[in-house]
Amino acid sequence: MQKPHSIACLYIDFDAFFANVEKQLEPDIRSHPLGITALDSEHSALITCCYIAKRAGIKRGMRVTEARAICPSLIIRVARPDVYVKIHNRIVAEVNRHVPVKKVWSIDEVECELIGQERLKAADIGRAIQEGLKRNIGPFITPSIGLAPNQFLAKVAAEMEKPSGFVLLRAEDLPGPLFKLKLSDLPGISTGMETRLNNAGVMSTEDLWNISAKHARAIWHNVEGERLWAQLHGYAVEKPPTQRRMFGHSRVLSGEFKDPRRAVDCVRLLTVKAANRLRRENYTAAAMSLSFKTQNKRRWSGETQFPACRDDHSLLAHMHRLYERGMDEARPRRLRSASVMLHKIALPSERGRDLFEDQDSQNWEKLTDLMDSFNRKEKRAVIHLGPRPIIPGGYAGAKIAFGRVPDEEDFY
Repeated sequence: MQKPHSIACLYIDFDAFFANVEKQLEPDIRSHPLGITALDSEHSALITCCYIAKRAGIKRGMRVTEARAICPSLIIRVARPDVYVKIHNRIVAEVNRHVPVKKVWSIDEVECELIGQERLKAADIGRAIQEGLKRNIGPFITPSIGLAPNQFLAKVAAEMEKPSGFVLLRAEDLPGPLFKLKLSDLPGISTGMETRLNNAGVMSTEDLWNISAKHARAIWHNVEGERLWAQLHGYAVEKPPTQRRMFGHSRVLSGEFKDPRRAVDCVRLLTVKAANRLRRENYTAAAMSLSFKTQNKRRWSGETQFPACRDDHSLLAHMHRLYERGMDEARPRRLRSASVMLHKIALPSERGRDLFEDQDSQNWEKLTDLMDSFNRKEKRAVIHLGPRPIIPGGYAGAKIAFGRVPDEEDFY
């Protein structure tokens, strides 16, 4: 744990990314309030909105009907994850022209580590990145940039003056600017954690600054409290790398796919998408869990274990048996959502071969590898097992989530 005395991190957080990408690509809507939904439905919820819409009182999570009642001129666009990923890749390439990207935190957040002379020119590098993004990506896809002694404070800085912010938090300036922030403005402090802090007598960021590291650890009940305290004070804290635990996808069902007889087609697609990611990262799985929520909000979940495998044929067979079990036990009339997770994952070198594994299993793995190779060459799912119907909303298995940017293959 080190306490640097110079700017060591440059953090970029894009403003209303999905909405601003749509405005960049569609000039006619640039001056209008805009909301983005996952599905083309008036009952769908907004996943984000532009700053014009926010100023009109629109918030993420609102139903379209509610948002239109507040702002009748609101324009709605359905999210296009494949477009956003392409823009993201161009952004990363542009930032790399100025300084290497150390880590992609999400599709709209990246971190750059500054070393040597870069630390002395941190502000100039930040301004150059802003200009490069404006010129080569587009003026409506605006970044907010934070510069600070560590990643935590740089992320805080990037959030302080949105949109199009540019904030330096130098070590010698601390803690002054931080005391203007609410506890909830700090990464890692959820509503529940803020309540816990308040119950411990910590009511403000200044209070949090003034307690000891051990006191923070006691409030959190684990080392994360001490880590957050250290990062707040400017220390560069290197966390141990996380290990991959599972691969999975979930889906909110709509239309005819709420019928359990059709929902299974969506679950099949989620399974093969998760299996494809499993293979791309060179893992096998030895367990699968399936869960679904019914229309009356009841939840069913089940798990099955099996000899380690990675091919679509085997994993689909396990999924179907699990799905049938769920139907027998829950007897749902309509489903709201479904989720598939592959876990107990391991590298092939860690895989114990089943003494009774037959030749068919090995052949299915070889066939799946050939299918993947051909589909990769064609850049679409030309060959697949069984039917693959079009699911409402598209992009099954290619969901953009915090911490995960889909690969090109996820959209095949």
